[in-house]
Amino acid sequence: MKKITQWVLAAIFVCGTTVQAQESSDMVYPQAEWAKAGDILMHTPGQELFNGVIHPTAGLFENYFDVDKAAEEHAEYIKMLEGNGICVHRVSDILSEVGIDSLRALAASVLVYDISSIENESEEATEEYRQDVLSKMSRADLIRCILLQPVVKLSRTDNNTGYEAQYIQNPLMNLYFTRDQSITTPRGHIICNMNSSQRAPETRIINLCYEHLGLKPIFRVEGEGKLEGGDYIPAGTISLIGCGMRTNDEGIRQLLEADAFGHDTVVVVRDHKFWQMQMHLDTHFNIIDRNLCTMVRSCLEAKPGQPEFNTCDIWVRKPGKVKYSLWKKDKPFVEYIKSRGFTIIPIDYDDEMHYANNFLTIAPRHIMAVGGQSEELQQRFRDAGVTVEWIPLESLIDGYGAAHCMTQVLQRAKQW
Repeated sequence: MKKITQWVLAAIFVCGTTVQAQESSDMVYPQAEWAKAGDILMHTPGQELFNGVIHPTAGLFENYFDVDKAAEEHAEYIKMLEGNGICVHRVSDILSEVGIDSLRALAASVLVYDISSIENESEEATEEYRQDVLSKMSRADLIRCILLQPVVKLSRTDNNTGYEAQYIQNPLMNLYFTRDQSITTPRGHIICNMNSSQRAPETRIINLCYEHLGLKPIFRVEGEGKLEGGDYIPAGTISLIGCGMRTNDEGIRQLLEADAFGHDTVVVVRDHKFWQMQMHLDTHFNIIDRNLCTMVRSCLEAKPGQPEFNTCDIWVRKPGKVKYSLWKKDKPFVEYIKSRGFTIIPIDYDDEMHYANNFLTIAPRHIMAVGGQSEELQQRFRDAGVTVEWIPLESLIDGYGAAHCMTQVLQRAKQW
């Protein structure tokens, strides 16, 4: 696994092979969603996914889907990205390489021995036993422990060893949506604070991955602040951040005060519908090029007062300053986007339900999108000069996410 130099790439790595080095200023943290992608962090789902699909709603999924087929689809997606010269860093590979002490400490933080139902059981002896087991675990079992988050609920018995247990797992079934646990701004990497408690442990794994790659995060959203990566889109000279189901005002306030965006203009896009299919900004709006974007038709054509009518608050600061001030409030989002010179490609309802808007832009007018969209949408992309690589993701999209949600772009080519 090759580490990435913080702030810039000294070289681009493709499938473990060093390619011709770039000028140090050519590759930087993303300033624009349409710039050429260089490095992406992803996680191919495994055993931890099963518990999520046996009760999809509780797992934050839309429907049941085949775990093995999902893993195959994800592997094919990675292969397609690598075919475009993108270096994909897999969470599983990173966990196989990090220092064993760091891995064991992370496993120790999640493995629970519950002795609450045993009277007068020694907490000290139980902890000593737990630590002994952890000290003997192989690297592979430490990783299993981290991903499955096991709880051993102990009770006493007169049979055999004197103990029996219920084994409970709290697996990280949503970890494959690596867009959400962090955001990557021109300033650097920020660790999010997830809206759902069951996803909260994912951020520790992603933080460990960043540090192993030499990309130490610069900030973490905490407390009452909520932030998820699907709500953030860098757009050249501005940052777009959604505020709705998964990201709240307090999380955005923390980012503004910490100067974590790195842009002098921050546009807070307010979702008023609070609908799971539009949980993040990237589910109803996305960017293909500096003057081309998509938007689901329900938002594009909504009238004031309708839940689908998105507004935005615009925060600005003087160049070189840290403090932001509110410049515009409740401005119609469609009007704002058009004022920035964007042409909007509409996404019709049936295509929206098939995650057409949740594509990944890997270069100007070059996107990776879920296959199976309507001929009308395919023609709109062709008319706009967009190269689309259609990805078979029929299983994975039943987890309430698609091509954009499954990727965290770590580096993009400089565009400004």
